[in-house]
Amino acid sequence: MHAALFASKTGLTAQDKQLTTISNNLANASTVGFKRDRVIFEDLLYQIERQPGAQSAQNNQLPSGLQLGTGVRVVGTQKQFSEGTLQVTDQPLDMAIDGRGFFEILQPNGNTAYSRNGEFHLSVDGEVVTAGGLVLQPAITIPQGAQSITVGQDGTVSVLLAGNAAPTQVGTIQISDFINPAGLQAIGSNLFLETASSGAAQQGTAGVNGFGSLRQGSVENSNVNIVEELVNMITTQRTYEVNSKVLQTTDQMLQFVAQNI
Repeated sequence: MHAALFASKTGLTAQDKQLTTISNNLANASTVGFKRDRVIFEDLLYQIERQPGAQSAQNNQLPSGLQLGTGVRVVGTQKQFSEGTLQVTDQPLDMAIDGRGFFEILQPNGNTAYSRNGEFHLSVDGEVVTAGGLVLQPAITIPQGAQSITVGQDGTVSVLLAGNAAPTQVGTIQISDFINPAGLQAIGSNLFLETASSGAAQQGTAGVNGFGSLRQGSVENSNVNIVEELVNMITTQRTYEVNSKVLQTTDQMLQFVAQNI
């Protein structure tokens, strides 16, 4: 295979993955707590035909050599955990983390997942759960007949019950953080799993020791910048077209050789 055909083929494959990532970012532009992905590229092996620094004569060295690249590949994608804007909803069970940290969510298999989505609801048993019915950890149960729910910036949850002038504390929302959040595994439904790359979860109190504080009645918007994604999409499209042009040009060169030799 002609080297240019293979190199341009890898370029087409890489740009296809780039476009898939951009489309996912744009599709989740309105998803609460969503974090955009960034594609990481790296060049492939090089064919070294003349080694840089090799001697071209007894007292002379090649200044640069001759190295031919073989293309590109997508080596990974990285979640960008920059904070999205906070949107006020005035819903008592909507919470946003202003700063670092994740909510702890109990999965059906007993494992703990982590999320930045603070849109919570009440189950039939009064437990605070996600829209998918997964229980917030540590579990917090709102008593029946509670007239109001208050969540402090440190995660303290208190309710006002009929007949009581003073609020009653019913629990504390604990948040977790990771030394490398980009190493978390995204599993959909606004959830992440701990991995060896992310490091172990570090639990703490909101607003203390570098943990973000809680903002009741607000949610964190997606950190996708639509204009930036559109610019990236245009760049990807043009790069794809240029790689396609290389394929076409190489094919024409090979056709010329085949017809005239």
